[in-house]
Amino acid sequence: MNSFRYLLSLLACSLACGAGAAVPATATAPAAGQTLGCLIEPDKVADLGSPVIGVLESIRAERGDMVKKGQALAVLRSDVERASAEVARSRAASEADLRAAQANRDLARQKLSRAEDLVARNFLAQQALDQARADYQVAEQKHLQARDQLRVWSREVGVADAQVGLRTLRAPFEGVVVERYLSAGERVEEKPVFKLARIDTLRVEVIVPAARFGSIRVGELASVKPDLPNAAPVAASVALVDRVVDAASNTFRVRLTLPNADLRLPAGLRCRISFGEAPVAAEARQPGGMRLDTNLPAFKDKPRR
Repeated sequence: MNSFRYLLSLLACSLACGAGAAVPATATAPAAGQTLGCLIEPDKVADLGSPVIGVLESIRAERGDMVKKGQALAVLRSDVERASAEVARSRAASEADLRAAQANRDLARQKLSRAEDLVARNFLAQQALDQARADYQVAEQKHLQARDQLRVWSREVGVADAQVGLRTLRAPFEGVVVERYLSAGERVEEKPVFKLARIDTLRVEVIVPAARFGSIRVGELASVKPDLPNAAPVAASVALVDRVVDAASNTFRVRLTLPNADLRLPAGLRCRISFGEAPVAAEARQPGGMRLDTNLPAFKDKPRR
């Protein structure tokens, strides 16, 4: 909401002061090529919290650090969870019950075989054979039960390890640590621990008069001049055009994607943007001889004069 209000103020300034003179309230929208105020923001911003409640044991990242996706940023105390994982791992590694059940089954099979032989020779009653067959079936079921129990214990190891993993806070994407809210020893509940921003790709937000609706299309290139000393204009591509016009201000919002792989531009900058004009031509008319980076994709296919 704050960025939206700020962009509205930039638009008002563009309409009132862009031509260097006062413009009546009934003035038409800026023509194609005229600059508008804009704002450069991170592509993603996330407040990182913990899925479980606990006490921070260690902090592994500080404000301003560049972090990779999956990198551990903080660790909560996990003594109980680690002990539970070790117990589950020990039970899963123990095969004593399974071997005992297997031995009982083998013995019951041998007894059943001897009983069948004796009954065939009329040396043993049929009742004894029935008892031997029942004992073998019971031993077979106990063996299957012991085997299934061992499988359950093996899966419990995965559950215990997952519980330990929840005590480590990891970066969901590559970016920069904007803020660290808590320190080691503090209790983590609902409050986030870090704020992380992705800045290898930036987004440009601009408020455009409704009269320009339909003239800006997804994929179109625009020239963006960051409000930073000695910063050259760069090319950004339109990623989103709102389909709903704000009735109060008679404007709509446009979002552009700005590559920033070398991290040369910080997020949070004000900027000026020009639609419908090649960035090179727009910059050539600017005083001071400032050059535009022609290695960007927007200019690779343009012939040089």
